[in-house]
Order: sequence, then structure tokens, then C-alpha cells
Amino acid sequence: MKKLNILLAGAAATLMMASTSCVGDLDLIPNDPNSVNEVTAETLSNILVKCYAGLAVEGQNGPGSCDIAGIDGGRSQYIRTIFMMNEFPTDAVKWKWADDGIVDLNTLTFDASNGNIYGTYSRFMSHIAVCNDYLRNAATYGGDAAAHGMLEARTLRALSYYWMLDIFGQSSFTLETDEIGSNPVQISRRTLYDWLAGELEEIITEFKTNYAGETVEYGKVGVDGAQALAARLYLNAEVYTDGEVSAWDKCQAHCEDIIARHKGGGFQSSGLANNYLYLFCRDNDEYTPGGGNKAENEILWGVPYDNDLCRSYGGTFFIIAASTNTSATFNPAEDQPGEEDKYNMDASDYGNNAPWTCMRAPGAFTSKFDPAVDGRCALWCTEAQGFSQYIKKFSIFNQGYATIKFTSLLKGTDGDWSVQNGGKYDPSGNIPANVLNWSSTDFPMFRLSDVYLMYTESYIMGGQGTAAKAAEYVNYVRNRAGLPSWNAGDLTPDNILDERARELYWELTRRSDLVRHNKFTSGYNWEWKGNFAEGANVNARYNLMPIPTKIIAAQPEFNQNPGY
Repeated sequence: MKKLNILLAGAAATLMMASTSCVGDLDLIPNDPNSVNEVTAETLSNILVKCYAGLAVEGQNGPGSCDIAGIDGGRSQYIRTIFMMNEFPTDAVKWKWADDGIVDLNTLTFDASNGNIYGTYSRFMSHIAVCNDYLRNAATYGGDAAAHGMLEARTLRALSYYWMLDIFGQSSFTLETDEIGSNPVQISRRTLYDWLAGELEEIITEFKTNYAGETVEYGKVGVDGAQALAARLYLNAEVYTDGEVSAWDKCQAHCEDIIARHKGGGFQSSGLANNYLYLFCRDNDEYTPGGGNKAENEILWGVPYDNDLCRSYGGTFFIIAASTNTSATFNPAEDQPGEEDKYNMDASDYGNNAPWTCMRAPGAFTSKFDPAVDGRCALWCTEAQGFSQYIKKFSIFNQGYATIKFTSLLKGTDGDWSVQNGGKYDPSGNIPANVLNWSSTDFPMFRLSDVYLMYTESYIMGGQGTAAKAAEYVNYVRNRAGLPSWNAGDLTPDNILDERARELYWELTRRSDLVRHNKFTSGYNWEWKGNFAEGANVNARYNLMPIPTKIIAAQPEFNQNPGY
């Protein structure tokens, strides 16, 4: 059983944090300055638990409950909100059902009244409020014993501010030093970038100075997670500062630090896991800090899930359920791939007992893969199962390949099930179904392969180093997938963007990557972009999400993003 101690104190945290369990439009700081009475080491620890639980679950009373009033619980879950913002509007996924506001996200036709965008903004600010509450009380009551917890909480808060920076640009802003109950101010994208850069550098320095060589507890964040977040920040520096700051060298420096700590084991001694798909299965906790496979600790920072102890309608359950179904009607002799309801798929083949039949990918995306070679698409359902590659009708699930990546399967004890028997089971029978109603697959917030790719992209875009090193780093990723090595001539912006698409799909990076390469709103199209079956350019305003209407109504002094 996974070591989920960091989440199991959630009930106690709920009692402690009652004043932040529901928020209004901008009521995102605890209203009662005495909300935590007689703080002890235990109660302080429980607030930190809630800082972590805020990444995993939508509420403290089981799946569907919500820490934010007036919002669907599942759709407001932290990882699911980012998925809706950074994957739904891109070429990487399309959602079948016409749920409220979801089609608008999928077709890049949304506006500031979209409730899912409001839920995302509120989720981040609610999480920031909880982190601020911990930091405020730790500074007052925690003493030296709380020093490490404060670094963790600052990193967790920085993560939420990073997503505000990336998705919304302008941000509501509060710190633990602000007066309790005061309204947040709005700060510009550039101001938030500068603050985040300084905050993360301080956090990283303190981790290195005071906790060098520490063994990070499972489910928690350490220097690897903080540095990966800093590298991601610097990778996008030109976007976040409107071209005023390039930080390719800073991105590379943080990447090199992380790589140096991980090289020596795993695939070609790179520190990467030997099997890509094992990183997205039910026992992927082995590859995280505190997990059992220290030579392949590729997941630098993960969010834990457990079928019995940590359930959510978001996170990896949402991804696994939405991408699978159970059906068996396709007859290759009589039917054509893509005919509605004529496809063969069994959700239990992926360890799932609760399929939703929602998500697949447009052909513009899946055409970037070579299924005959690339092991990263070994689990997909394609023409052989009755799926067509391109989406001609938005609402038909088997138009567009079923791009299965996350599963509830056990990786097994021998045999490489990811490339056996259509990618499902080891023929030896060593992989029992063990079908789950919920997910026990952790979500990887940052992975070492992303670090290798960030270094190579930084070199390509004007950073330091040599072509030989940049090629070495990207080739670890490509070779593990079964693809041939690149040479110096292959190190181009278009190639690295496509490699990131293949390696990191459905890991919350796609919109950011397309924006950074000026290919999100124009210059590259895919099915149903702009609500046209063949895809079309859209207004450049969509490079940022709007500040939600309810936020502006609550604080009219806030500025809206351009074009909304």
C-alpha cells in the first residue's frame, strides 16, 4: 500500500481550516484571524497536509465535495482545472460531451463568463490562501521545527502562482504578511514573473544550503521539484515578460543541477525510467521521491492517489476514465473505422471499472507519432479497433485515436506488457486486471525527461552549451521511446516542439508549449480549432485566459486581459 500519510490527516485539516473551506468570488483569505486556536506542532502539520491535499482532491468530504462554493467539485479539482486550460484548447485532446462550457474550451471560443475558467482561477487562489495560512502560523508558532515545512509551503504556493502566471497572466496576489480578511491586489504578469523568479531562487538556495542530500518523503516536494518549476518558469520567460527577458541560460543551469543529481542509473544511465509507460501506471509511486526505485526516480514531484484512501473526480481518475470505454461492435470485414459506436475497447484492459467515454486526440496531433516504432503510443486504440485518426464529427468518440497513456494497471514483475498483446497484458499472465473503481496512479507534476527536453530547447533557442550535449539529452528521451537519435541538424524549434508533444502529452504543458512557439492561435491548426471541423486561426487574445467575469464584478478595479 502506498505511504499516503501526508493526505490522511485531511479530516483534521478540515476542522482546522473551516474558514477557508468555502470561498466567495474573491474571499480567498481566512476571515477569522483566530481560525487556528492554540496552534501545536500537530495542528500546524495538519495545515500543511491541506496544502498538499489541495493538489489531489477537490474537497475534504470525498469525491465530488468541494472546497469552493458554487462550483462543480470534480471540475474544480486542481489537476483537472489545469488540464482543461492547458490541454482542452489544444491539438492534444478533444472532449466528446457537451458539458457546460467545455465545448467552448475545446474549440477556442470561450469568453470571460465560462464557469470552468472561474473555477480554475478560484482553485488556485484558494490553494494560495491555505499555503499563506500555514506560513502565517508557522512563522508565529512553528519555530525552527517548521523551517522545512515553510519551504514546502512556499514551493506549493509558487506552483499555484506559476499557473496563474501561465494561464491568466495578471493575478490576484496575497502573501502571508497581508492583513487577514483584506482583499487581494492585482499585479501584472511581469511583476508576478519577477516575484516568482526571486521566490524560487530563495527556496532553492535554502533547500541546497540546509537540506543537501535529503531523502524527500513520498508525496512531498524537495529541491528537485522547486528547480524543475524554476526551469519551467525560465523556459517561458520571453512569453511571461512580453519579450523583455530571455532566461535560456538560467533554465539550463537548473536543468543541469537536476540532471547531475539523477544521472547514473536507469535508461542509459540517464536517470530516466527504463520503461516509459510504467511512469503512468498504478505503481508509478516507485519512480517518485521516497519510492522504491531510486535509480529511476524520474518523477521529480508527483501528486499521490489511492483507490481506497485518496479518491477524486479529478487527477488521474479523470484522465483514465475519460479516455476509456467498454464496447465491442467493430467488424473489420463490414465496418469502417470511425463509424459511430462501432469500435472495440475494454476499459478493464486498462485497469478501469468506471469509463466515461470522453477524450481522444485529433489527427493533427497523433500524426506526429510513428505507432510502429514509438513505444509511447503502445496502448492506443487505432484503426484496428475501429477508431479513425481524424475527427470529422466532434461528438463521436471513435473519431480520433484513443490516446491511452495513464492506466490503473500494475506494471507487473516480469515481461514488458506495454508492447505485448496490443499493449495490454503480458502474455505470460503475470499482469492481473485488478480493475479499480478509482485510481491508484500518481500524477507526475514534473519529470526528468522534461528537464532533458527543456535543456535542449534552451540550447536551440539561444542558450549555452554545445550541440553535442543538447543532442545527447534529447536522445535519451527519443531512444527510450524506440526512436533514432538526432544529430546537430535535427536540433530545430519545430522538432523540439514536436518531441515535447510526443513525450509530455496530457501532462499539462501543451498550450504553454504552443504559445511559446507562436503556434497556438495561428500558424498551425487542428480539427475543431475555432469551431471549424478543419481548424482555423483564432484571435490572439486566446493566448491568455480571461480574468473571470465574477472576479471583475467583485473587484471592479481589476483589469481584464486584452481582447475580452
